[in-house]
Amino acid sequence: MPRGPLGDEGGGRRGDAAHDTVNTERPTMYELELHRIRSAELRREAQRDRLAREAVRTRRAARHDTPAAESHTERPRRNWLPRTA
Repeated sequence: MPRGPLGDEGGGRRGDAAHDTVNTERPTMYELELHRIRSAELRREAQRDRLAREAVRTRRAARHDTPAAESHTERPRRNWLPRTA
């Protein structure tokens, strides 16, 4: 079978009514179930992300409240930039 111009790998004829119209039918039960599954996955992922952010905020707040965090302040801070003239 001879190949048509590039971009015409679909095998359908140009002007074919099945390819030119938009599907206005209601979604099938399979599509609805896939949508529900994906929606539930996104909600679970968002909840995990919120929980992880909350854990980071809690750890950060606990780090700032403990006196152990101040043990490093006894030594002078290293100057990472060279001295200017």
